Amino acid sequence: MMGFDTYAVSPWMGVTGATMMVLFWGGLILLLVWDIRAAGGFRSNNADSALEVLRTRLATGDITQDEYEKTRRILQG
Repeated sequence: MMGFDTYAVSPWMGVTGATMMVLFWGGLILLLVWDIRAAGGFRSNNADSALEVLRTRLATGDITQDEYEKTRRILQG
């Protein structure tokens, strides 16, 4: 069999393959994070529900108007 004893693999093939794998998985993770944030994410839903609970507590008399205002400012940043 002639020609097979001179077959060589470039060391750059491993570096290129590893780089492409990191770029692929990194891009996939970034796409997933972007999709979650675009859909509203977890944080905005929690802030809205916390304000809704706060309004309900004010309406039922569990907290005073001052407590409501103080907590609302904290929740809204």
